[in-house]
Amino acid sequence: MSTIHDQAMNYVYQQVLQRLLSFFSRAERTALQLLIQRLVVAAGGMERMGEYKVMVTPSGTRDSCYTLALLRAAQLSIAGRAPATFQLRVATLRWSGAGAAPGNMHRSFAALFLYDDPRVELLMVDHRQVLPFNHLAPPDKDSTEANRTNLLMMGHRRASDEKLELWDDACLAWAEFCGQIARWGNGVDAWVASESPRRQKQFIDNLDRAVQKAGLGALPPNAGTFDELFALLDGLGGDLYRGFYAESERRCWRPEDGFESCRRTTFVDIHDMAVGNLEERWPLLSEFLGFQAEEWVFHQGEGEYADPLIEAHLRGLEAEFLDGRSYGTGFSQHVQHMLATMQQQRVPEPVCEQMIARLGQQPALDELREAAANCIHATYGLNETQWVCLLFTPFIDRGAGLERFLRRCHPGMLVAMPDLHRAMQGLHGPEQVLQWMTDVSGLPVRLISRLYAMESLPVRGAAPHAADAAHQTAIDASVGERSAER
Repeated sequence: MSTIHDQAMNYVYQQVLQRLLSFFSRAERTALQLLIQRLVVAAGGMERMGEYKVMVTPSGTRDSCYTLALLRAAQLSIAGRAPATFQLRVATLRWSGAGAAPGNMHRSFAALFLYDDPRVELLMVDHRQVLPFNHLAPPDKDSTEANRTNLLMMGHRRASDEKLELWDDACLAWAEFCGQIARWGNGVDAWVASESPRRQKQFIDNLDRAVQKAGLGALPPNAGTFDELFALLDGLGGDLYRGFYAESERRCWRPEDGFESCRRTTFVDIHDMAVGNLEERWPLLSEFLGFQAEEWVFHQGEGEYADPLIEAHLRGLEAEFLDGRSYGTGFSQHVQHMLATMQQQRVPEPVCEQMIARLGQQPALDELREAAANCIHATYGLNETQWVCLLFTPFIDRGAGLERFLRRCHPGMLVAMPDLHRAMQGLHGPEQVLQWMTDVSGLPVRLISRLYAMESLPVRGAAPHAADAAHQTAIDASVGERSAER
């Protein structure tokens, strides 16, 4: 019975491969053969392929789903021509800003017949716990609280004139996840990723900034690609958030006895195997893998991990509370910036019109603001008062920005400034003052005290809002890179 079952499953897998290949262009089929050769060389020959374990870490974005499909095609192609193929670990990180990602991953996994294939491990990490992948599992309450707290602590550590971005915490969480999941359950031999060298460098730069905010010091100046990532992570240690929390507050990775003490993982770069462009890949993504998202979100480039509505909302709040302009001005300028980016990338006009229809209608601005506030509360568990507090970073540097924050947003609390400073120093304060601090920030007083004792980091480039220019440079590089690909 077992032999009959194996034969039946092998037939199913080959049918999956044939359907998958039917969506590949000639260039993609050529890239697939090159990928197979690269993996065979990395494994030490075809005869060792059955002992070789490869890890991929999809995030549910379009590019990560495409990379997984390419790797699955390689696994099944080798299985059809050799005695054994490589083992595949598919590991995902559960985080607050995931949005539609779990559903996209589930549909991709099902289409590729990853479920129940003994050659495939499907794992999910939630709050430093390794679990079987389950896109329907409700978020753990402790996990949601930890994600929210990490986001706030990272955000408050920035300089007062540095724009608030949402990927600092995501960058740190992903790096920690990648370093740990490679050691899980006897480890893996290779981690495969398809990010371009520019995207790799950008991630390392963002990680450098994030670990400095977390109090871990700067990365070595020569760090540039994912080839160095595991060595960098080994140097940083397993807990990248330890600078914010007392030892008794930290959560260990679990199951604690499930991790190899020594990692053997190497990085296999396949960015040159991801050929073609979005329009050419779209039938594979939508018809075969079941990828779903609003089409205009696909073209956000570096911001594909963040909802553009949330990003525009934060720019509106910055304009209203920090810059003395109107909410609508900040919101509209960001929408125009996104639209200009899409036009630079030669995004089809109907897609641009779709974005304008959702975000560009000024008469609906009040509705958009309410929708964004509801979305951001559902995603991160924070209300507008707490986001505005985060924009001002009033606690860092021994409360250097506290008076400005109070004068702008809570003038009635100016008389309580001495009590606030005493409370942030860990001294006794009136109960109503302590409760106000928690309500307005979303943080317990003990963590506010920890921020109070920390220094902010200078903005990279030492220029206020220099991130705008840096972001535009990244856009220009992206446009050039994508044009070259085509």
